[in-house]
Amino acid sequence: MTKVVTDATFEAETAKGLVLVDFWATWCGPCQALAPTIEELAKDFDGQALVGKVDVDNNQVSAGEYGIRSIPTVLIFKNGEVVDKLVGLNPKEVIAEKLSAHL
Repeated sequence: MTKVVTDATFEAETAKGLVLVDFWATWCGPCQALAPTIEELAKDFDGQALVGKVDVDNNQVSAGEYGIRSIPTVLIFKNGEVVDKLVGLNPKEVIAEKLSAHL
């Protein structure tokens, strides 16, 4: 299951291990299309990586800090550092491959 990440929890959630963060919004069609894929990735990588979601409308500090200009944007963190970025609606295989590369 995906974890809801907020401005208040962002730093703590991304500080350790491998973390995928989906920046999205409720009004964003491509974000809604990507949502089931993100849920599947959370199940597929359970125990290996944390998969979280940040609603950019409610968490503008985090979105601004990482220069999120278009959504959906997926950032992959390893021990607090951004190690990969995907912008737009990407297939599950592409996201999974990027995440696997950092395990």
